[in-house]
Amino acid sequence: MKKFFALMLAATMAIGMLTGCGAASNSQTVNEPDAQVESTQLLSLEGHSLHIFCGAGMKNAFEEIAKTFEEESGCKMEVTYANAAQIQTQINTAQEGDFFIAGSEGELKPVEAMVEESTPLVKHIPVLAVQPGNPKGIHAAADLAKEDVRMVIGDPEATPVGKIAMKLFKDFGLTDKVNIISNTATAPAMNQALAADECDVILVWKENVNSEVAEIVDTPDMEAYIKQIPAARLTCSADQEAADGFLSFLTSEKAQDIWVNFGYELAA
Repeated sequence: MKKFFALMLAATMAIGMLTGCGAASNSQTVNEPDAQVESTQLLSLEGHSLHIFCGAGMKNAFEEIAKTFEEESGCKMEVTYANAAQIQTQINTAQEGDFFIAGSEGELKPVEAMVEESTPLVKHIPVLAVQPGNPKGIHAAADLAKEDVRMVIGDPEATPVGKIAMKLFKDFGLTDKVNIISNTATAPAMNQALAADECDVILVWKENVNSEVAEIVDTPDMEAYIKQIPAARLTCSADQEAADGFLSFLTSEKAQDIWVNFGYELAA
């Protein structure tokens, strides 16, 4: 009889142990998806706000990025688009703002005292663009010095793409040999000059080329001038929680897809 009760007790304990393990296993299975969903949701930033400075040449892509972040997080986004010189002056003078999305790392130097950290986002690729059909036969940097070639560049004092043009001329021995008819304050304005037949070639960012009025010259001469667009977090940022959330979003796959859709290549 004792042996019978001992066997019954052992069986009861074994069933209890199996039932307990089953319950724990079921609980874990139910909780895991919930945790997974929460981890992919953007942090709620209702009532928060950010002020971003962004180079005018990146406006189309960054407008989409800022809009998406605002819609998904609730954070109010105020974005100022201008050329690098204007932004640098505003940051140094007013000492306000949360991020500077610059055309290149070099554009951070004049405001380096105000930069807390810098994160590379995408490549900024300069190209030579000509009228459809390339009527002036421009195939390399050396062709820019042809007598009948008119060129428009970015303002070398205010834009990174203008500085690249001057560096290109110097590197290829073209200084004072290129017929520069004007320079512009922003990259998109160069497309307008080309479309209006005011020039034959422009040096512009790849994503700013309007394929309806221009075509890109396929030349390795431009490869040495590729830059990276950084997101510079400013020391004067007033909302650390919102800044943390936006920086995390900028490096997310969703933000990267937006850049790529607008013709950019991801930073290495």
